[in-house]
Amino acid sequence: MAKMKSICIEARLDEKFKVAVTAGDRTIYVDQPKFAGGTDAGPNPMEFFFTSLAGCIATTARIVANQKNIKLNGMDIKIEGVFDTDILLGRSEEGRPGMTDINVILNIDSNASNEDFIKEIRARCPVSDNIVNVTPVTIQAL
Repeated sequence: MAKMKSICIEARLDEKFKVAVTAGDRTIYVDQPKFAGGTDAGPNPMEFFFTSLAGCIATTARIVANQKNIKLNGMDIKIEGVFDTDILLGRSEEGRPGMTDINVILNIDSNASNEDFIKEIRARCPVSDNIVNVTPVTIQAL
């Protein structure tokens, strides 16, 4: 039987666009820059989305390296994507509000084959799996 782990965060919308997120014993903030009406208390949601992907790729790489005795000295990760802000802002209903594509560029400092290493990371990273595969999302009010 698979070993499943449950994850839960709690968040509260504060002033303007500032969102206080409680994750474990930590509080982190999601916000918009001041020019967009926020308080600039933290990255915006799309930046956090990419941050989550980068963190998961890096963590998965370290797990793989440890398990396969790969010397992983470090990894630089760059993630880019484009999305339609007109849909987000309610100016258009054509298309979709999410990224049209996401490009991940890795500069891996290790003694492993990049191709094999990336294949293993791609196969194990839960965040990229949730992006690539449809995961049902239920949104409901109490």
